[in-house]
Amino acid sequence: MDNKLKTILSGTGFYALLAVCLLAVGVGGWFMLFRQGETVPGVPEPTVETGGVPDLYVPAEETVEPEIPEEVTETAAPEPVEVEIVPTMPELPVDSTPVAAVAPRLVVSPLNGEVLAAFSVDALAYNPTLEDWRIHDGVDIAAQTGSTVLAASSGTVSAVLDDPMMGTTVVIEHDGGYQTTYSNLQTIPTVEAGDAVSAGQIIGAVGATAAAEAAQSPHLHFSVSKNGELVDPDEFLDR
Repeated sequence: MDNKLKTILSGTGFYALLAVCLLAVGVGGWFMLFRQGETVPGVPEPTVETGGVPDLYVPAEETVEPEIPEEVTETAAPEPVEVEIVPTMPELPVDSTPVAAVAPRLVVSPLNGEVLAAFSVDALAYNPTLEDWRIHDGVDIAAQTGSTVLAASSGTVSAVLDDPMMGTTVVIEHDGGYQTTYSNLQTIPTVEAGDAVSAGQIIGAVGATAAAEAAQSPHLHFSVSKNGELVDPDEFLDR
């Protein structure tokens, strides 16, 4: 036994054993280096910050936003309501006397225009057509031929005639004993005897039928009487 060991350690045997040992050391070192490069499943790799100790899993914190209270709005105070105080009126005595109904008397001008000849019964007036002096029982109101003539007040047409001196004439009876006469109208007026007319109603138009006043420019001859007596038309019309 001792001789075999001496034989192995001496000569080429020694070197062969040394080579086997070196090979074993090299294989072991290579294996250790190779295993250090592998990662074990399920184990986190070490990091520099932790000094080689794997980080532990920390769950993320939930961010809870603070509740913001709703803005409180002030309620406007109701506007004051003004209460009108109505004073109590004392009771007045009731008059039981019956009141008679009276129709209003409306008077309008039959025609608007310049007065060519005024009313004159107390003094004689010169007539240029007849070339004499005589009374003038009405007023002559200038107007263009064809101008409408109106009833001076409500009433009833008593006559429509062709007067030889004053031409086509309409006569209207009114309350209170008044009578109005419209002369020098066109040949055919718009009313007939017996017609009821109202104040301002058209009864005819200005013409040139009055032979006694033919020398004058176109006009309406308007006269008024009360209870058969001539009155100034200006008083009737209250102009």
